[in-house]
Amino acid sequence: MGKVNGIIKRDARKGDAKRDADAAPIVVDRWKDAARAFGELKLSGDQLRAFASIPGSDDEPWDVLLQTMALDETSALKLLAQRTGLEYIAEPKLSESSSRFYELIDQEDARAQSVACFERRDGVYMIATSRPMQPSVLTMLEDVLDAPISVVLVPRAAVASMINRGFEQRGDLVTEIVEDIPLDQDAIEQAAGAIGKSNDLLAQARQTPVIRLVNMILFEALRRGASDVHVHPMEERLAIRFRVDGMLVDAFAPPLSLASAISSRLKVMTELDIANRHSPQDGQTTVRIGQKKIDIRLSVIPTIFGERIVLRLLDQSQNELDLSAIGMSKRLQTALMDCVERPNGILLVTGPTGSGKTTTLYAALGRIDRDSRNVMTIEDPVEYHLDGISQMQVNNKRGVTFATGLRSLLRQDPDVILVGEIRDPETAQLAIQASLTGHFVLATLHTNDAPSAIPRLLDIGVEPYLVTSSLVGVLAQRLLRRLCSTCNGAGTHNGESCETCFGTGYKGRLAVHELMLMNDQLRQLTASRADGVTLYEAAVDSGFAPMKVDALEKVKEGLTDEAEVFRVLH
Repeated sequence: MGKVNGIIKRDARKGDAKRDADAAPIVVDRWKDAARAFGELKLSGDQLRAFASIPGSDDEPWDVLLQTMALDETSALKLLAQRTGLEYIAEPKLSESSSRFYELIDQEDARAQSVACFERRDGVYMIATSRPMQPSVLTMLEDVLDAPISVVLVPRAAVASMINRGFEQRGDLVTEIVEDIPLDQDAIEQAAGAIGKSNDLLAQARQTPVIRLVNMILFEALRRGASDVHVHPMEERLAIRFRVDGMLVDAFAPPLSLASAISSRLKVMTELDIANRHSPQDGQTTVRIGQKKIDIRLSVIPTIFGERIVLRLLDQSQNELDLSAIGMSKRLQTALMDCVERPNGILLVTGPTGSGKTTTLYAALGRIDRDSRNVMTIEDPVEYHLDGISQMQVNNKRGVTFATGLRSLLRQDPDVILVGEIRDPETAQLAIQASLTGHFVLATLHTNDAPSAIPRLLDIGVEPYLVTSSLVGVLAQRLLRRLCSTCNGAGTHNGESCETCFGTGYKGRLAVHELMLMNDQLRQLTASRADGVTLYEAAVDSGFAPMKVDALEKVKEGLTDEAEVFRVLH
């Protein structure tokens, strides 16, 4: 029995061995067949057979596969996209329609599985992932979202960036500032005490006290009517200053230790590199404060004591685009609109940066019949939105300059063109040529007064005969502070510091103007390349009223005072 059993056992082993030998080639062929299914990813059957025994293959199969194939992530994702038909996008843009994803999906899960949503199209969530071999995760997303998903292959860094921005927008990013607590030194010290120390700049920027502090600073800046916020680190203190009605005023002095936290938070908001603290950067974002939509333009430069930051605040809900509201006299309004209503020619508005040139231009555009005339603009940045006008934003990184944008606008059959600024010969030549070919052009230029605009154009490189043929007139302006209507400029009201003007005596601003209309004498002087002084004297002889005349009239009307006129125009 034992022998028989022994024979049986030996025969069984031989049979098993024989079956293994017969089956082995078939198994190898199956692995090769499976490997061929990966196409250009070029896996071998042996690699695929050994895959299951590699540590991490169950939890992170795609990462292990990358190591196995010795491919970089970008190349592998592109090859996988070709093989599967899935879309590959290097840097998807996060849209507002994706916000529901970040409300329903846990942040840690999204990071762990490297999944983010960048858009929702017709009810379908567009899911970006850098780890495509996780069907159970994708199924879970469909269940939680209760909607279909479409998978897009995206590099890991881009997915992580979307996750950061998505959850920040859902949480405390200043997409809507609801802080209504006036910022004072006590509030700053309270926030400073709650901010923890961290070497992780991104983690530091996400701390609730930091977010709250930055929110309050922005809210306070808008409450005071500031156009700019300066964050200025010095050797022993940090100064936060607001530019109100053109004047820079100290607002608060937080502890110097908060400088890096405030800087990191503002960089996160405007999608800048928070780790880069050694080179200048520029960014932008849009926030809502109550009913106001505010565009924020951020500039940061490194200094010996830390990063100096300036934020320009542009109120998109600004609706005071009326020539009377900005302080233009009826006489000047009539003369200006007579120019603007012409079928062709060029009108220049001059003055220094921040003198309200764009506001005046838009106030004039607001009076144009936009139903019968095609009005188009090229600006940097677009500061106001007006119905019936097509506006183009300068984008130097993508090759959209004033010159290239203006050249494109001329192919759009415009009647009226607004050029944000003439700053180079090419833009000047195009603007002049447009005004000579049946278009009316409005543009800004940086000069000290109206007559100086002509020598400036010649200096840029415009030929005199082109200026004499096209230039209709030049409007120059400055901004003066208005006397506070509550305290009548005293700075005090009922024995206390005036809350309306914060004790300054001024609240709001108004423009003072001078309008030089071209005539035959000025054209002759332009043709002979006369200097600015000669042109000024000739303009006065022809009835030109200098800006100071307009300013003194406003003093008589009680709108401002002589001290303010002297400060701006002396």
